[in-house]
Amino acid sequence: MSVSEKSHPSKFAEIIPVTQATGPFYWGIDIGGTGIKLGLVDSAGYTVAFKSIPTIESAGPEAAVQRVAEVVSETESELGVAGQVPHIGLGAPGPMDLPKGLLVAPPQLPSWWGFNIVEAIVEATGRPVSFLNDANAAAYGEFWIGTGKGSDSMILLTLGTGVGGGIIVDGELVNGVNSFGSECGHILIDPSSEGRLCVWGGGRGQLEAYASASAVVDRTRERLQEGATSTLSGHLGGADNELTAKKVYEAAKNDGDNLALEIVDETAKWLGIGVTTLVHALDPGVVTLGGAMNFGGAECPIGRRFLSGIINEFQERTFPNVFEGTSIAFATLGAAAGYLGLAGYARKQHAKPT
Repeated sequence: MSVSEKSHPSKFAEIIPVTQATGPFYWGIDIGGTGIKLGLVDSAGYTVAFKSIPTIESAGPEAAVQRVAEVVSETESELGVAGQVPHIGLGAPGPMDLPKGLLVAPPQLPSWWGFNIVEAIVEATGRPVSFLNDANAAAYGEFWIGTGKGSDSMILLTLGTGVGGGIIVDGELVNGVNSFGSECGHILIDPSSEGRLCVWGGGRGQLEAYASASAVVDRTRERLQEGATSTLSGHLGGADNELTAKKVYEAAKNDGDNLALEIVDETAKWLGIGVTTLVHALDPGVVTLGGAMNFGGAECPIGRRFLSGIINEFQERTFPNVFEGTSIAFATLGAAAGYLGLAGYARKQHAKPT
């Protein structure tokens, strides 16, 4: 078992001159509810250009596609790489239909439901497009040049408002027949009829209902309403005092707040159970934890406590040889993982024999 003790901003997200890059180049275009990240990446994974533009969801997908195409064209002209970018990687939140290139019903993009985003990007840019769920894109980034580099298989759990996931087995992403593969946040960890419901949407007793930022807030609020003593007691009312997972982390870190520490430890326990289930099904050798809710990550005592709690729970529930052969660590690419993974996946698909 190995534990990541250090994490630093990824060198792959730093812009390098085109003269130092290795062509050809690939676009990673990561569409979110409020913003669209566009990264132009060389064949070794280094970023040569990065732009972020607002999604303007209410204006509709056609307008966004036009703005994306303009950024692509202008950037390639400015850098002098027109004709050297053979493939685009495109990511978006689900649900989606990957084979058809459709955004089915992503809750962050209600005006885009049923839109064939792949067809539109192909037409606007004149390039082939590979399409991925945003969490799988981040997983491929970590697999290609991040925490999972050099591995054959890997699981990524992204911890945020919900719990996303990405699974790679023998170098291939698990996308699934229904474009629902690798939805690790919806594995069952509590089968009881009293199991918690996912705050963001989903079923009862699923990992996301216990280990997401939304779940952290929900469980903390319940304890406070039951009368738990905590420095967080003042965060139950009003927009300015809204309870958040970050405030739980800050209370644990700055105040040594007992309730906050209990919530961190409980979250680690539930994640350890989820990790055990996933590892016993897939035996990937590498489990990576990404997303914004890392309680400070490897450089913070609370983050290290969180990671150790996950590892300890996993050790208690797995087999000795599986524990010894599995690495659980924080992700290293940060917010750049999505567009880097999309560019890397475009590179992989471009290299496939036609």
